[in-house]
Amino acid sequence: MTDNARALQTEIKMTLNTARRLALLTLCGLALASPALSSPADGDAAPKWSLAVHGGAGVLERGELTPEKDKAYRAGLNAALEAGAKILKAGGSSLDAVEAAVRVLEDNPLFNAGKGAVFTAEGRNELDAAIMDGATLKAGAVAGVTRTRNPISLARAVMEKSPHVMLAREGADQFSKEMGLEQAPPEYFYTEDRWKQLLAWRKDQHAMLDPTHLFGTVGAVALDQKGHVAAATSTGGMTGKRWGRIGDSPIIGAGTYARDGDCAVSATGSGEYFIRETAARQVCDRVAWKGETIQQAADGTMASITKIGGDGGLIAIDGQGRAAFGMNDLGMYRGAISSAAPTPRTAIYADEPSPR
Repeated sequence: MTDNARALQTEIKMTLNTARRLALLTLCGLALASPALSSPADGDAAPKWSLAVHGGAGVLERGELTPEKDKAYRAGLNAALEAGAKILKAGGSSLDAVEAAVRVLEDNPLFNAGKGAVFTAEGRNELDAAIMDGATLKAGAVAGVTRTRNPISLARAVMEKSPHVMLAREGADQFSKEMGLEQAPPEYFYTEDRWKQLLAWRKDQHAMLDPTHLFGTVGAVALDQKGHVAAATSTGGMTGKRWGRIGDSPIIGAGTYARDGDCAVSATGSGEYFIRETAARQVCDRVAWKGETIQQAADGTMASITKIGGDGGLIAIDGQGRAAFGMNDLGMYRGAISSAAPTPRTAIYADEPSPR
């Protein structure tokens, strides 16, 4: 098959898969809706601190996950929430909280980031991450790194210990070593499930490999007791990615953004579309310029992603600590915790009732 024929086949399959998801959403009465974990309504007292996390979008239908896998995913989200909440409860910064939460998810092989990263077409693990401080608008990002155990901490080092915003590939790996961050050999990132996904991709490069976890990315957004917000995102990218492909996760304004008083955002999905719509920054601008609530801004941004053919979701938090979850798929691994609701709450399916 020629490259042009493969490209056409890919485009057709992506279109059909998108249409199927939207049809299912419509049948469920969920199109562009985001049943979110409970968060204080506009009239309620705002929380002193708040945290939301995600572990990727793309769950299709109830029953796709075994009860054991469902429980494991929720446990992973709970662990991330607890790590970030511990910092926020003690008066720590939102920046520390989102880094801590994402590190937990990077260390969990269930999620496509760090330890659980997918493989490129060449059989490598190439990791992307970004972090942003809403108080200063400083940000750091890395793309295509291969040796850092926790790429989110490398992104923070770029923000705080270099004059740059983004470093990539060999240069980022070198910077990581110079900063003394924990390194890991290639075999650390190997997981059997991800390797099998690559083998399936090589057999049929256009097959949907894992319908329960199509868009593997992890992220966190937080508000601390001083009123500052922060966002962090980390990913292994797409199975079979080639030519040094980079998605939206490490691109400030696309997959990651934070600005005090408005919002913090971390996205997950078909990154090329989130880049084109500058999705993360768009959420904040909708809040600042149009006066939308954080949920309206999240839904409106996802509508713009849907319009151009993209899939996925995002988490966001506003300057008062209200969390929002926007998606145009039938699921997103997600969770929230706050001073107003201090018990971790998680959800997977888009129609899942909000935990109280």
